[in-house]
This record gives sequence, C-alpha cells and structure tokens, in this order.
Amino acid sequence: MRFFSFILPLTIIACGCVSLAEDVPPPPEASEVPVITEQPGTGDLGELDTKAKLDSLFSRLKRESDPEAAKGIAGEIRSALTESGSATIDLLMNRAAEAIASEKKAAAFDYLDQVIVLRPDYAEGWNLRATLHYALGNTAKSMSDISHVLALEPRHLGALSGLAGILTAEGRDEAALRVWESYLKLYPVDRNAQDQARDLLEKLAGSRT
Repeated sequence: MRFFSFILPLTIIACGCVSLAEDVPPPPEASEVPVITEQPGTGDLGELDTKAKLDSLFSRLKRESDPEAAKGIAGEIRSALTESGSATIDLLMNRAAEAIASEKKAAAFDYLDQVIVLRPDYAEGWNLRATLHYALGNTAKSMSDISHVLALEPRHLGALSGLAGILTAEGRDEAALRVWESYLKLYPVDRNAQDQARDLLEKLAGSRT
C-alpha cells in the first residue's frame, strides 16, 4: 500500500521517489548496507518553506472543484512531502525505494531505519516504512508507523487513506468512516474517497436497521 494513493504496488512506490543518479550502484543485501552519517542540512528555514508550500497547496486543494485539477494539486502535495532538505536522506530514500523494487526487503528496512534515526521528523521515512510493513502483512507495525506520519503531518493524504483502508479491512467501519471524513475535508473532490465513505455509510446504516 502506497499510503499516498490508497493502494499501489511496491514497484510504483519506488517510482515516486527522487530518481537515482546513474552511478549509484544497485542496493546491496541487508548485511552490506552501510551506515550513512547525516550531513548538515538546510535547517529550520527549509522546513518553514516546505510548510508554507504545503499550507498553500492544501488551501488550493480544498477549494478546487474540478477532480482532474485537484489530482494535479494532490501530486504537488506528494512531491512537497518528499522534500527532505538533506542529500543524505534523499540518497537513503532512493536506495530504499530501489531495494523495494528489487524485492530486497531487508535492505530496504535497513535504509529506512537509518532515515528514521537520522531524521525522525521526516514523515516520508515513516510513510515508506509503513508501506513496506503493510505489503509484508505486518499490519500492527504499519499502523504504528502511520501514527508517526500523522503526528508529524496530520494532513498526510496517503497516511489517512492507508489508515482508512486498514481499518476497513479489520471491520472497524465507524473508525474508517471518520478517517475518510477527515480526508475529504482536505480533498473534497477525491472520487475514490467519496465512494469509500459512501459505501461505509450505507453499510453502517444497514447494520443499524
């Protein structure tokens, strides 16, 4: 589950990250993954710039009535959320995504664990690890990572849709509906979210009659 776009294959997840430079070697096995030390980043200024960009994009998304135009804004939000402000974090995220695409899951976890240790305030590190946990059937660990994503960025559309999907699969329909309602406050014209919320409403209404 790529939590930004509800449910996507892991090969598509890899494509969502920054492109690897041509000279970056394929990801090694987990035992060969080096520990990378963080270099000084852009600091608070970069974080403020990203927050201001996200605030503007979410404001536009909430007002947009055309579904296709809204998809474009949602894509911009996705791109903004991947901005780490650190070349080291970008490299680790790229290598994690490449490892996932190569089905080297242990190596991917090692890279993502490094991201989270170095930058626990970077929501996308938690988000990609949540995606990987879910793909491997580790629902409880996925939910734990999603909670970190939403603590850092409560408007994270992918984490919200991923959480709603897990809750629905577990039969927790009322909780799932509340999550979709929160999602739709941010992205009102998302047709998939509308359908999911409507189906849950009808299911809950039927169970009460």
